[in-house]
Amino acid sequence: MHDEDKSDFEQFMAARWQPLVRAAYVLTGNQQDAEDIAQTALTNAYSAWPRIRKADDVTVYVHRILINVFRTARRRRRVLEVLTSAVPERRSTAASAASESLHDRDEVAQALAQLAPRQRAVIVLRYLEDLTEAQTAAVLGCSVGTVKSQASKALAKLRTLHPEVSPEVSPIPVRPHAEPREQVAR
Repeated sequence: MHDEDKSDFEQFMAARWQPLVRAAYVLTGNQQDAEDIAQTALTNAYSAWPRIRKADDVTVYVHRILINVFRTARRRRRVLEVLTSAVPERRSTAASAASESLHDRDEVAQALAQLAPRQRAVIVLRYLEDLTEAQTAAVLGCSVGTVKSQASKALAKLRTLHPEVSPEVSPIPVRPHAEPREQVAR
């Protein structure tokens, strides 16, 4: 690999490491597994970087690698994780705002873990990674319609798992994708 390719990959890795780990964490529910999956995805991307960097959307390409690494790891490890309704070793003192936020995030992570892998992947890519429906479809290798239906089913299931979330409100911070509009002269 040329020095220019190495430098380009190092910049990409520095910018995308945290978002990749975050996405992998939501997929796996475990920080160590998330870091392993993100590292493996970046290792795979590094080995093919001269080809990948020419792709239309490098971020989407690397997210696809991440999803494939997650699927492979999930197939290899057929151990069923049992999620509990209570957080282990919970403090008995009054919870601060920060610990309440952490508890809420843990509940959302537990709810996401109960989704089917494809539904979880759609939710992570659409709402956490802020990809468009088309980009999510490209990462998962499916149609935009499949992304829409899987997102709808996943959000409906999350609402049943978290009834306090109204149908108008998503349990995950959503940043809507605005399509570029032409500027109208006034």
